[in-house]
Amino acid sequence: MNPLYLASGSPRRRELLTQIGVPFSVISAPIDETPLADESAQAYVERLARAKAAAGLACLAHPDNATAPERRAVVLGADTAVVLEGRILGKPQSREDALAMLADLAGREHQVLTAVALTDGLRVRSLCVASSVHFRPIGADEAQRYWASGEPADKAGGYAIQGLGAVFVTGLAGSYSAVVGLPLCETAELLGQFGIACWQPLVPATEVTNPR
Repeated sequence: MNPLYLASGSPRRRELLTQIGVPFSVISAPIDETPLADESAQAYVERLARAKAAAGLACLAHPDNATAPERRAVVLGADTAVVLEGRILGKPQSREDALAMLADLAGREHQVLTAVALTDGLRVRSLCVASSVHFRPIGADEAQRYWASGEPADKAGGYAIQGLGAVFVTGLAGSYSAVVGLPLCETAELLGQFGIACWQPLVPATEVTNPR
């Protein structure tokens, strides 16, 4: 079985891969996440997912890739964006930014795009899954209490559907796991193309801190 490396610090993506029985190690692959001029939201998330996978593979330098082609290391990169009327809502930079995002999302429908990319150095495969999420109205006091919980600070769009932010959601069309951070059905299909099966016996994920 080809070894899988997750190029992401997201605990949600770790939990989702574990949920479907896929063993993996974690590798840090920071990249520049600045959107390009006139770049669509879908192009943005797919570009970042591919860049994270490539960066993870580049810093990994796994010996299997040179000595055992039948056991090539595979790296998974992913990126999620909350999109409102074509505008990408990233992680809030401040309390005021988070409250403004919640005010914009309240009582409206928005899109969540999650791209997944896999590479083994010989090929790259990627896809993007779009889901629609509808929020109920959110009062100013409620938004402030949600910010005070600490949950919105590091979340795209300033909320977590799998956490306290679930109380805002009145409807979802698409993939719940994609909104959390990894579309499991589509990811499983991609993993299969790289010789990685789901439903394997699991051991705790390890973190690659100094692969070279």
